Amino acid sequence: MQMLPPLAEALHAAAGLIAAVLAGRNFDVALARAALPGPLRAATMDLAYSTLRAFGRGDFLLGLLLERPVKDAAARGLLLAALARLEARPDEAHTIVDQAVTAAARLARGQFKGLVNGVLRNFLRRREELLALAAADPVARWQHPAWWIARLQQDHPAHWQSILAAGNSHPPLCLRVNLRRTTSADYLQQLHAAGIAARALDATAILIDKPVPVERIPGFGAGLCSVQDWGAQAAAGLLDVQDGMRALDACAAPGGKAAHLLETARLDLTALDADALRAARVTDNLRRLGLAATVKVADARAVDAWWDGRPYDRILADVPCSASGVVRRHPDGKWLRRESDIAGFAATQMAIVDALWRTLAPGGKMLYATCSLFGEENARQVEAFTGRHADARRLLTTIAAQLQHLPDAEHDGFYYALLQKD
Repeated sequence: MQMLPPLAEALHAAAGLIAAVLAGRNFDVALARAALPGPLRAATMDLAYSTLRAFGRGDFLLGLLLERPVKDAAARGLLLAALARLEARPDEAHTIVDQAVTAAARLARGQFKGLVNGVLRNFLRRREELLALAAADPVARWQHPAWWIARLQQDHPAHWQSILAAGNSHPPLCLRVNLRRTTSADYLQQLHAAGIAARALDATAILIDKPVPVERIPGFGAGLCSVQDWGAQAAAGLLDVQDGMRALDACAAPGGKAAHLLETARLDLTALDADALRAARVTDNLRRLGLAATVKVADARAVDAWWDGRPYDRILADVPCSASGVVRRHPDGKWLRRESDIAGFAATQMAIVDALWRTLAPGGKMLYATCSLFGEENARQVEAFTGRHADARRLLTTIAAQLQHLPDAEHDGFYYALLQKD
């Protein structure tokens, strides 16, 4: 098959990925199956991510531009990707339209070339009118599902607009320095020597000014650092681990928080994950960093299947959730997720923390953590837990008894609550 020009090739590949997501498939799975070569893969990911972040607007605009819906999923994906590109780069309009039509030649024996050309040129002619209509529609304006917007308005009445804006932005790239192998100051010098502008956020976190591929990060393969959001890095400090403690990371994959705990203190750490492939990632990450833990493939709820009866001093319960706080990293999530899913996550979270509580030693601490912004998974979950367990109390820390990180330019959205067993 003849290769297309670079932008047309990326548009064609992105169209397939977008079609897969709109059919209900996970983006990462679809990307892996596409097996795209390096340069094309990066360009396609950027284009597809941008399109999915803006899907609420693109879908609205297509509804105004089409006389009837396009049944071909790839053609619809191509139109969405091209519209997103036209909005982002209006000065390249002629090239974008030309390359989108070229990409359309690959679809269904070229029968959508005229449609793609006509829709995109119609958008350019009516641009101001259409964008004004989009600005008046909540889903098109905020580029999130209506139910998602409503929940944030309820749970964060003073911040819902900034949360939605952050969800549509490009995520920051933050590194965690492995203090067992280097210092933040020394590693920052290595970054600057490699021509990577960055700044320290605290003793371990370094924010990269402009994200770069992991292959360009100095010493990554040698375990000098890990990629981990600054908000996620808060877990290790909140859990207050000390040398010699017995600790559990109950939902550990891919291993970032487990590794941070081991970099913070010398622990007897067990890391669980219910999926064998994900558990293998924990092992791989610990090996790269020169760290060791007992990694088990196990469901945290099935305590009798994996627990040896010796209580833990510290437990990290980083439970499965809606991932609403990290949606800018996984923009397919906000369109694949359904409001009814939240109750399901809440039930799973309740089952996990109730099961884990009996493995915690008296006086021990458990950190409940999610990357969610929804109260049903966070504050209301913890309130219900303490109501069920008379021996559980929320600890006051130097930060707060419950800590909700809202997404911004430096970190994603996370929730933490520190609990102690009497």
